[in-house]
Amino acid sequence: MFDALSRRLTSALTKLRRKGKLTERDLDEGLREVRRALLEADVHYKVAKRFVEDVKAKALGQAILESLTPGQQIVKIVHEELTALMGQKRRAPSLSEKPSIWLIVGLQGSGKTTTVGKLAQHYKREGKRVLLAATDVRRPAAIEQLKQLGAKLEVPVYAEGKTALEIARGAAEQARRQLLDLVLIDTAGRLQIDEELMRELEEMKARLRPEEVLLVADAMTGQEAVSIAETFHRRVGLTGIVLTKMDGDARGGAALSMVSVTGVPVVFLGVGEKPDDLEAFHPDRLAQRILGMGDVLGLIEEVERKVDRKKAEEFARKLEKERFTLEDFLEQLQQVRSLGPLDKLLEKLPGMGGMAGKVQIDERELARAQAILQSMTPEERRHPEILNASRKKRIARGSGTQVRDVNRLLKRFEEAKKMMKRMKKLRRRLPPQGPGEWPF
Repeated sequence: MFDALSRRLTSALTKLRRKGKLTERDLDEGLREVRRALLEADVHYKVAKRFVEDVKAKALGQAILESLTPGQQIVKIVHEELTALMGQKRRAPSLSEKPSIWLIVGLQGSGKTTTVGKLAQHYKREGKRVLLAATDVRRPAAIEQLKQLGAKLEVPVYAEGKTALEIARGAAEQARRQLLDLVLIDTAGRLQIDEELMRELEEMKARLRPEEVLLVADAMTGQEAVSIAETFHRRVGLTGIVLTKMDGDARGGAALSMVSVTGVPVVFLGVGEKPDDLEAFHPDRLAQRILGMGDVLGLIEEVERKVDRKKAEEFARKLEKERFTLEDFLEQLQQVRSLGPLDKLLEKLPGMGGMAGKVQIDERELARAQAILQSMTPEERRHPEILNASRKKRIARGSGTQVRDVNRLLKRFEEAKKMMKRMKKLRRRLPPQGPGEWPF
């Protein structure tokens, strides 16, 4: 996400940071690079022009060029302006009504139905009772897709009625009877905006009075996504935007332009195909990631959401007592893989955003290790010392690997155990940093 933009901006700002003293000419040259980076990332040209002008005005107005660390001050201003450009603060969609009715709109192919499923998963995890409404009566395949998605997520889908409005009103009424919290209405899409679609959406909004009208927009459409958002906002009054396919080749400019051009906040980002691949949109955190500052809070939230706390505590106790087995090794590997691709985690670490494209993380190696461990019996994982040549051959056959791969994994496991023992001994020699706190 934003890899190219992040690299270009970081490069331009690094040049400014390296100068002990900045002149207005240095600033102009650096900001020219910043403007070029924004334009190449598909940021609307008016937004890019205004952004650079605002940064320059703020830098000159605060006498930054005369300060002791002008380069760092410029980075601070760019971060503040990027945050302001994307909406300053997170605006979470409202759930004040019961049931809260959300109209999900967008063009065909933007990932609308998939996003409805992700939203259902997100709020179900928060303890909300959700109902999905399939109103795309022109495409039976769309209704079937939502039904299959609902069955997978264990979320009910309402599809009774001949027209989109009938289905939507029926879903709202059922939600009221069953005291549900949220109704997500998956509306019809088109390959392009047309009058018939807009009239249908206008009528649904007038009759249902939804609390939220969320546009699902494909970030890969670049600046076109901004004009699509403008049209939908003018006709149906959007309250939020969900940008999808942010994990692909999207250059990210749409996210930076939409709030500025339409005044409508981005509320979520779709970062993959899985139901969990939905990120809350925090302008300040995203600005940090773009500038290579990481997103530690986002990483912590993701770990808390996906890692089993009880298992983590049990694992810590086993480490303390030096009872770490291959069974624990497998559990930890599964926990790590549940967090998603490691390069995505890497870009959330401060200073590592620019390394995400350079460091090659072979996910297949993790999958291979997991297959080897799962091919062992529980007894073998608990007591790896019993693994003789014939057992290793059986494990290799079962995991589709070679005996040397099994041996390599066992060697790494032993090295990990030795490292943990060394860390434990070192920890005992150091005084606590606070009440029960250690330096690592």
